[in-house]
Amino acid sequence: MRRLASTVLMLCSLSACANGPRLPPTPNLPYPAWYVGFAAPKHMEVWVETVDVLDKRGLAFYRVHGGVASYTGKTEGWHRGGSGGKPINNVDLPDQIFLRWQSLVEPQAYKLKIQIPQWVRDEMVRPERVLCQWNQQWKIDYRETISLGMAPGGIVKIWVGGSCLGFTEIGRFQAEVEPRGPYRGASKGKYVPLEPENKAYINQHGIPYGSW
Repeated sequence: MRRLASTVLMLCSLSACANGPRLPPTPNLPYPAWYVGFAAPKHMEVWVETVDVLDKRGLAFYRVHGGVASYTGKTEGWHRGGSGGKPINNVDLPDQIFLRWQSLVEPQAYKLKIQIPQWVRDEMVRPERVLCQWNQQWKIDYRETISLGMAPGGIVKIWVGGSCLGFTEIGRFQAEVEPRGPYRGASKGKYVPLEPENKAYINQHGIPYGSW
């Protein structure tokens, strides 16, 4: 896929929005930033309109990430998370994540609010000595990546992991249909176009609902 993500970052204090945004204290994390990554089953094309984050300080960050999702290796079922993604700078560990996206093979627009459990934040700052498989070197690593997997029917799976550590599933969620449609009605019902190879696959094989 050849689309670029829109990644505009906006900030507002929930307790002082009326008085304008205030510069928050720098998050006290053991790494410069945590990450958000996107995934979709092979051929089940996804366009993420926005990811918003409410961090553990009670600060809301809007449109921290968006754009295309990378594909897993198979159409039916899920992988176990994945490394990579976009760094979420100057944002503390997440308390809630708000996700809005387009499932292009249906097409349908979805939205979801995800409450992040405390155990996930604990895992994100717990150091672990591990042998990295890609370079066969030992290092201290952290699970600093939240991976969001999106599938047709509004199914979302979420994992937490690190570049040299395995990914642990946080949960499986059912999103709501966005009643205003794509871009909350701003595009007048027009979705991002489906890539030709994915359209051809759907025309031949259909959508394997229930496999995610």
